[in-house]
Amino acid sequence: MEKEQLWSKNFLAICFSSFFIFMTFYILAVTLPSFVLEQLQGNKEGIGLVTTVFIIAAVIFRPLTGRWLEEGNRKKLVVLSLILFTACSVLYLFVSNYALLLALRFVHGISFGMAATATSAIVLDVIPDKRKGEGVGYFSLFMSLAMVVGPFFGLWLTTHLSYYAMFIAVTVFSLLSFVSGMSAQVVTREQSAKTGAASAWDIRRYIEPKAIPIALAGFFLAFSYAAIATFISVYAKSIGLEAIASYFFIVFAAMILISRPFTGRLFDRRGEHILVYPGIILFFVGMIWLSQAQSAMMFLIAGGIIGLGYGAILPSFQTIAIQASSVHRRALATSTYFVLFDTGYGLGSYILGIVAAHTDYHTMYFIGGLIVALSIVLYYLLHHRKQRSRLVLKEGAVYEG
Repeated sequence: MEKEQLWSKNFLAICFSSFFIFMTFYILAVTLPSFVLEQLQGNKEGIGLVTTVFIIAAVIFRPLTGRWLEEGNRKKLVVLSLILFTACSVLYLFVSNYALLLALRFVHGISFGMAATATSAIVLDVIPDKRKGEGVGYFSLFMSLAMVVGPFFGLWLTTHLSYYAMFIAVTVFSLLSFVSGMSAQVVTREQSAKTGAASAWDIRRYIEPKAIPIALAGFFLAFSYAAIATFISVYAKSIGLEAIASYFFIVFAAMILISRPFTGRLFDRRGEHILVYPGIILFFVGMIWLSQAQSAMMFLIAGGIIGLGYGAILPSFQTIAIQASSVHRRALATSTYFVLFDTGYGLGSYILGIVAAHTDYHTMYFIGGLIVALSIVLYYLLHHRKQRSRLVLKEGAVYEG
């Protein structure tokens, strides 16, 4: 029974550390654009770089972190990444010009890539194998909650208090992520013989090839999700619904919260397909519905539908990436998945922004919905069909034997 325990002290400590990391990330994501314009006298063209530089740094260091987690001292890496993450958060209090902000964003992106990858990898060691889907689902729920609470809290602070107060809050949350991470007992592993024997330039030391197929589907999921995370408040203002923009994320999170206890168990008991296909369809329908929204009711219903779909897909994809790899390469599988996920998010923010600039937000969300539909094709071709082929071959071999 002890081996089946999910809600252990270590599991909660890692979940809360991840929550505070993403609280910091999302607070800054929604407030730094206006900070650049209002406090640093920047221009609209420069706003995108604040996010792009951060994402580039994170993408570069995720696979490096995956390798270090497999080959080095995990505890030291977790401590180092959280110290660097906290130090960067403090330094926002002293930023006085745009160049300094970009430099800080790059270093902060490095620390985020390391810390987010480390927590996502080490949590796997404390989740029982028979409850992987459920455990990863709850772990990602903490990230989803940060995605809702962070923007709401950050915008409230900058609107009612000041940017200085917001940076103080960011510092506090980063400190909490450090304290939570330090309280977790990190499982140490011996260096893998396979990994250690590989050449220093062997791509397999940085990337888990078995995780790439599902990560490609995750790329398109993140590409479309970027339209939600980046432009929903601007879209709401353009259709006269600015007053309820923040409630979109509340409805979004509420649907994830309601569904999460069931989705994780369904994954473990009946497999991933029962969640992924309905999840992608719901995400697609929600995006198309959002593209046609003209009233508060339509706007919020779209948020609920998208929340149901996204809440089913995200932990399922991550769990598939983990289960596709061997136990000693789970950290690499995690980093590989999020490298492509982050890349999709970064490209989606930029490319869909260009689409909106040349058309309108209705068209942008409609195109985002079509891209979500593409992910269902990729999921079938890159994962489901191959899985079915392997099963047929296995059954044939058993029959012949």
